[in-house]
Amino acid sequence: MEDAIRERAHRLERFADHILNCRVTVVAPHKHHKKGHLYHALVDIRVPGGEIVASRQSDKHHAHEDVYVAVRDAFAAARRQLQDYVRVQRGKVKLHEIAPSGRISSLHPDENYGRIETADGRDVYFHRNSVVNKDFDRLELGQEVRFAEELGADGPQATSVRVIGKHHIVG
Repeated sequence: MEDAIRERAHRLERFADHILNCRVTVVAPHKHHKKGHLYHALVDIRVPGGEIVASRQSDKHHAHEDVYVAVRDAFAAARRQLQDYVRVQRGKVKLHEIAPSGRISSLHPDENYGRIETADGRDVYFHRNSVVNKDFDRLELGQEVRFAEELGADGPQATSVRVIGKHHIVG
C-alpha cells in the first residue's frame, strides 16, 4: 500500500511541479462492522500559497471496502483540485461575462417582437421566442432585462431575454 501511495503522489507532479508536501492518511475501519469494512483516505497537498485537501469516505460506496480503491478515489479528487489550482495560478480560468442589460423600448405583440435600448444607446431586436420562461406577454415598456446578443441579418438581436427585478434572478 505504501508503494502505491508513493507512486500516486509522484504522479501528481505531472500536474504541478511546485508541490511542497503531500501527506496521505488512510483510516482503517473499526473491527465491529457487520458488513464490509469501508476505508477512509485523505490526501493533503501543500502548494505555494495554499493547501489542497481531498478525501474519500462513503458509507454507501462499497468499492471502498478495498483500501486501494479508496486511495485511488482520494487521489483522483486531489488531482482535480490540483489542476484547478494550477489553472488559477496560470490565469487560465474562464471569466463569465455579465450579460448586457437594457430596457424594453418597444413592444409589438401583434408581430411577436420587441426592442431593447442598451445603456450605451444601441437598439437591439428580440423575438417573442427569445424571452426566457415564455414571459413575452408580461413584458412592460421600460422594464429592465439582461440578454445574450448576436448579429442578425438586420443588425443586433437578442437570442435570450431575461427580466431583471423582483422574483427574477439577476446574473
